[in-house]
Amino acid sequence: MSEKSAPYIRVENLKKYFHTKSGMLHAVDDVSFSVQKGETLGLVGESGCGKSTLGRCIIRLLESTSGRVLITDEKGTDGYTDITKVSASQMKELRKRVQIVFQDPYSCLNPRLPVRELIAEPLIVNRVFRDKASMQRRVRELMSIVGLAERLENSFPHELDGGRRQRIGIARSLALDPEFIVLDEPVSALDVCIQAQILNLLNSLQKQFGYTYIFISHNLSVVKHVSDRIAVMYLGKIVELSDYKILFKDPLHPYTQALLSAIPIPKVGVRRDRIILEGDVPSPIEPPEGCRFLGRCFYRQERCGRETPELREIEPGRFVACHFARELVAQGGRTA
Repeated sequence: MSEKSAPYIRVENLKKYFHTKSGMLHAVDDVSFSVQKGETLGLVGESGCGKSTLGRCIIRLLESTSGRVLITDEKGTDGYTDITKVSASQMKELRKRVQIVFQDPYSCLNPRLPVRELIAEPLIVNRVFRDKASMQRRVRELMSIVGLAERLENSFPHELDGGRRQRIGIARSLALDPEFIVLDEPVSALDVCIQAQILNLLNSLQKQFGYTYIFISHNLSVVKHVSDRIAVMYLGKIVELSDYKILFKDPLHPYTQALLSAIPIPKVGVRRDRIILEGDVPSPIEPPEGCRFLGRCFYRQERCGRETPELREIEPGRFVACHFARELVAQGGRTA
């Protein structure tokens, strides 16, 4: 993949399969992409497409079946360290650089611990401070960074609203001064007004500290607001990846076109031409041969059932997994 500079994270042919009673579930299937330092890559797709699994495999909360996840490191081979291959002790050190913010801010917090102890937990586990006073100062600093009032340090999660609970989760992820953060649908469980506050907080933190994000969501409007580039997933594979402006202005993959057509236009009397997809999403246990979008695609042809389309760069920085992507460009994108 062509980049202006060496990427900070490189994901190469990553796969994650789960053994089930019905067979092998292909949650993530041969995914490759890269993320630049300081960039936000949005990852979108319908529920069950493998977004969260991919994010957890990247930071090794789940062990991948095969493939590589390379993170910039001067001590690694060719300047990179393969996260999937490091030992447990090395991974503990890498945890300081790669973190995650989970979707549900309530279920990921210990209900028996007050705010100050929840935020201090990563510091204690990694033995960052030897004295309690220094640790307490760091906890209050983190609370200030994420917008939590000091008076809340003795509160318990059930006493707080969803926005404050998510701020605790963000503070925990920042405790060890990470460089790369996976944001796994961090605002989907929040009210709309609280979503805006958390999104603005994440943007300001990135500008202040230079964090690199992967932002996972099924809400295209949210992803558009926060992302530099967007990757669209369907049934374990990335089908389109490009700059967010290009993606929203001129989507090429038929699945991306259908997704964007579902976004309402906030103007009275103005309606978008909706693309209604026929058929059901195939089973990830027995994915179809050829293109996985074949049964629902309005542009399908005989070749689609024989050959699996590769994610190809058809224009600088624009990748599409469709046999007829170049024809779609020539026709001006949308075909239906």
